[in-house]
Amino acid sequence: MRLKKFLKRKFDNLKMQWLISKYMRSGATRSIQATIAVSFTVVALVCMLAMGVALYQRFAVRSEKMLTDSTELTLDQSVITLEDYLRSMRRMSDAIYYNVVKDQDISKETPISQMNLLYEAHKDYLISLALFSEDGTLIAASPVGVEKEGVDVTGQTWFTSALAKPENLHFSLPHVQNIFVDDPTFKYYWVTSLSRNVELNNGGVPEQGVLLVDMNYAVIEEMMEAVNNNPSEQYVYLMDNSGSIIYHPMLMQISAGLIKENNLQAASYDDGSHKEIFEGSERIVTVDTMSYTGWKLVSVIPTSNSYMGMKDIRYFVMMVISITLLAMLILNRLVARRVTRPLIRLNDSIRDIEMGKADPSVYIGGPSEVEHLGRTLRDSYDQINELMRDMVASQEEKRKAELDALQSQINPHFLYNTLDSIVWMIEGEKYNEAVFMITQLASLFRVSLSSGKTIIPIGDEIRHASNYMNIQKVRFKDAFSVEFDIDEEIKNYCTVKLIVQPILENAVYYGVKDMEDGEIVVKGFKGDDGDIYITVSDNGFGMSSSQTELLLTDDTRVRKKGSGVGLINVQRRIQLRFGQEYGLKIESEPDEGTTVTIHLPAIEYNEDNRKMLESGKEKEDEK
Repeated sequence: MRLKKFLKRKFDNLKMQWLISKYMRSGATRSIQATIAVSFTVVALVCMLAMGVALYQRFAVRSEKMLTDSTELTLDQSVITLEDYLRSMRRMSDAIYYNVVKDQDISKETPISQMNLLYEAHKDYLISLALFSEDGTLIAASPVGVEKEGVDVTGQTWFTSALAKPENLHFSLPHVQNIFVDDPTFKYYWVTSLSRNVELNNGGVPEQGVLLVDMNYAVIEEMMEAVNNNPSEQYVYLMDNSGSIIYHPMLMQISAGLIKENNLQAASYDDGSHKEIFEGSERIVTVDTMSYTGWKLVSVIPTSNSYMGMKDIRYFVMMVISITLLAMLILNRLVARRVTRPLIRLNDSIRDIEMGKADPSVYIGGPSEVEHLGRTLRDSYDQINELMRDMVASQEEKRKAELDALQSQINPHFLYNTLDSIVWMIEGEKYNEAVFMITQLASLFRVSLSSGKTIIPIGDEIRHASNYMNIQKVRFKDAFSVEFDIDEEIKNYCTVKLIVQPILENAVYYGVKDMEDGEIVVKGFKGDDGDIYITVSDNGFGMSSSQTELLLTDDTRVRKKGSGVGLINVQRRIQLRFGQEYGLKIESEPDEGTTVTIHLPAIEYNEDNRKMLESGKEKEDEK
């Protein structure tokens, strides 16, 4: 599969490059079906959202109107209930005054028995009844209680208001009843006082007095709590006409300063609903004024909660939009598919060509425009196919010629250096060494020739390199050492022949030949990525990074010693066979030495792989 990857990239991609680039420039890769479907869907979605927003706003206004109407109706009912209670207290006050107090001479007897009867009849709503003279003297009280010492009623609001305006009834704010002491229980009650000016008969002499009816505040509190089911969303409170709070569901928090209420502003509102912003929050305030007392019942609904009733409508609108959108998506897809089906089939044909499918079938059909495109594409594909076959044949011949030229550069160069060494030995009458070198040279050339093969096993290449180094060691009188450390598992993998010897030659001439303790180490192993790596390291003089970068180029600024030209040839031969991602890597530091790494793909050596690598033809997958 690795071999197929290399060869397919070399030939098939080149074959289809022109056609694919033309296809991409034409914009045909964009899905027409998706464009039509998305366009219709976006238009439908925008229209539906606009309609949904308009409906929702309409429903919101209607819901707010219904909410305010419902609140006003609730307030009206609450006002009626409170007015009935206060009216009953007024009637009782009238009954005490006209039936008990007015016709009775207080100089002879006090109206205690009649007051007790009225108290017993209404004790669920009352705390006490009391009659005072103009100077604050207690005349009668029910139930009978002990008046607190030091209490001066003439200074209390309910008393002064009754004497100041004798024609009116006066209702006080809630307060603790502080006139009498209930001996059995010693309790103190919250009351709302109803006071009025009365005329007393004191032995035939008319006097002014004050009749006090202490209503149980708990009754008003129960009535208001019945209205305030959920104060966090909506609440109702009671205040007098000046804005003083009589009842509030969160009165304790207000008294402690934890929260605030806009009661003073609400006191100026007319009856009805109003919108206001208080403490940064918008809310709806509904006011209803009670008769007799002038008290105001106020309902407060935060705007954020005023739309709570819109949840069902919102969900309904969202459901309608979702269902309609789904239907539009399905309809748009069906319409777009029907319109674009011929283009899609033609696009599939182009994709088959792009993927390199053998003998692809080009779709010809649909509307006349699409049919014309199909015929044009088929004719173009046939013409390109013929042209590419000619180009592939020409490129293959050119590649083979280049490989032969590169090979011819290496063999004469190496032979020249070796024969020069043998001549030097014969001249020095070192015949045994010369015989050894000639024997090694013969063995070396047997591997070099390899029956005309350019792809050989790594084991043969290493044996060739070993013969070469034996020759060099004799020539240089073992001035350096050579060590081969090759893993057995890589010896049967493919390599281009004569790639290690030029690197060794470079290490000798450029690295260690002038050293006393030169070392050259050759290692071969399989890397973590599964590829083959062969390294040639020496402890020679090394070179700078700028020189290293230029070694594998044709730059004339580098003076190439040894086999400098051979390194470039090795790089080119490896990349021509296996691809640009393989080849040589050179690492060097001055006075530290040089390491050259050969990077090869792991392709097992066999006759089929050898022939395919040498011919450049793609191997068909075996089923």
